[in-house]
Amino acid sequence: MNDGEVLQLEDVWVKYGDNVVLEGITFTLYEGDFLGIIGPNGGGKTTLLKAILGLAAPSRGTVKVFGDAPENSRRHIGYVAQKIEFDQDFPLSLLDVVLMGRCSSKGLLRRYDESDVVSAEEALKKVGMYECRDAQVGALSGGEQKRVFIARALVSMPRLLMLDEPSASIDAAYLEEFYDLLKRLNESVTIVMVSHDIGAISTHVKQIACLNHKLYYHGSKEDINPEDIERTYSCPVDLIAHGVPHRVLREH
Repeated sequence: MNDGEVLQLEDVWVKYGDNVVLEGITFTLYEGDFLGIIGPNGGGKTTLLKAILGLAAPSRGTVKVFGDAPENSRRHIGYVAQKIEFDQDFPLSLLDVVLMGRCSSKGLLRRYDESDVVSAEEALKKVGMYECRDAQVGALSGGEQKRVFIARALVSMPRLLMLDEPSASIDAAYLEEFYDLLKRLNESVTIVMVSHDIGAISTHVKQIACLNHKLYYHGSKEDINPEDIERTYSCPVDLIAHGVPHRVLREH
């Protein structure tokens, strides 16, 4: 493992039965990176996250997370799934939800102590939800709930944060604020984000991976070729804006 290396995937193949979902995936991610993964539905983006978490075993190739097998490194990873199902009427406060992120270190039958509460409150502060810590989570908007689930992932102090379609339940009016939050978090944690929003990816991340079973591009967003995106989606793609010029939309 090289200094600062977070992920290393080498010729990774993942199959479900006879169906090849990931084919020959190779890339390396370093501390401080903010990787955006784009690609069509069914292209293997979520499966790639599962392979990094050790939940989808490669049929070929190797996955290393902080130089070790994924199952040995999960304590260093915070993960927010695309859809999180829960009873909206169940009386859970924001603080209760975030404290659940401490279960992996505390054990299911151990009580939370003062240090756990302090860590949960600090995580809520990071996502701007501390003032609402006693509110019922089911009463929040989709975007506010997403912030709380990110806080739950952060409370274990991960070195890598993985987000699967984090903007899916967020109103368009609050998306820019949400991505600004991720930018601030990226100052202290490496981020991998799966998204269908090519505009957001081109604006907010540092590196891009174009994935459709195969990895068609991985590297700086400034160097990406539109033809790589077209090969990823298997059809022509019009790019309205890319990189910094896209930010002009914030003024409208």
